[in-house]
Amino acid sequence: MLEFYNRVENADPKRQNLTLTVVEGENAGEKALVVDHKLIWESSDQGYFTEHREEIEQIRDYGLVSIGGQSVFCELLGGEKKMVICGGGHVSIPITRMGMMIGFQVTVLEDRPMFADNARRAGAAKVICEPFAEGLKQIEGDKDTFFVIVTRGHRYDQVCLESIVKMQHAYIGMIGSRKRAALVKELVIEAGGDPNVVNSVHSPIGLNIGAETPEEIAVCIMAEIIEVKNKRKQSGGYSSEMLKAILDVPCSKVKTGTDARNCKADEESKALKELMAGEDEVRGKILTTIVARRGSAPRAVGTKMLVLPDGRCVGTIGGGCAEAEVLRKALWMLRSQEPKTKLCQVNMTGKDAEEEGMVCGGVIDVFLESV
Repeated sequence: MLEFYNRVENADPKRQNLTLTVVEGENAGEKALVVDHKLIWESSDQGYFTEHREEIEQIRDYGLVSIGGQSVFCELLGGEKKMVICGGGHVSIPITRMGMMIGFQVTVLEDRPMFADNARRAGAAKVICEPFAEGLKQIEGDKDTFFVIVTRGHRYDQVCLESIVKMQHAYIGMIGSRKRAALVKELVIEAGGDPNVVNSVHSPIGLNIGAETPEEIAVCIMAEIIEVKNKRKQSGGYSSEMLKAILDVPCSKVKTGTDARNCKADEESKALKELMAGEDEVRGKILTTIVARRGSAPRAVGTKMLVLPDGRCVGTIGGGCAEAEVLRKALWMLRSQEPKTKLCQVNMTGKDAEEEGMVCGGVIDVFLESV
């Protein structure tokens, strides 16, 4: 099954990548990868998905679907989210920090060495200190790239926008007043830019919340980017940290998981404590994925959390006791003779949920699988 994760890691972000996982039925756990509506790989050679090839290659909906009487989770993968910030001034720095905080791979372009150094200190994954036109030649846009233009003058904005509108992108935003933005857009169109693309640029950039300071402006910009990102049908897919952990590549961003042993004092939890207290080495990992939700839930369908044998996790499915309940079940699967897959439901409604601190009020279905 590791071949599946290798294929996901190396998937072309410019193509439509759909993953399928049987979550309930006799073929539970089987996977397939469909690229541009063509089945290119399945975990069982000439198996269940080949049998239903015509049906799966016509899938246009995402989430849980019924195929051949079995429940299948369909997920349109998004690649790693990238943010390219043109400009390294006072507004760029908090945008860089916030972008890194919410999981973007941030690249900053800045032609002034001192300001480029500021971007490096802010934590940007990559800083290109060259004239903007030259720096943008090193950027390969795709449907997961978010461009933010916050340079020090409209002539630099124009240079950046002329290059960016020719690239594939998820978002383009440009700072400046309406008058300044309109002038830059007009000049870019006169230079040959596609009017439809140019006129779709978010400018003035960000949500109108009356922001004044660089930090407040960064908040309004990031709020707009989050809004655009989360309106897309595709899921966040698998983060690079999660894929590295699955494939046993050293990974630094592993957090300590929610304590699954302090959520409920039922018999399974007591047994789990005893199992975890043992000295036997436990191998393997459990990948948990939200495959459906109803009502108010903290995270969207497709959100994943990888559970390691010692209880640490990569990613989160929302935190709190809902996550602790799933983590507890995952650890039990690792340490007992439980099946390799499990579809469980976490109900965050009613009196019991209130007592456990599950205040969202929704219901989530979570698929657990051994990887």
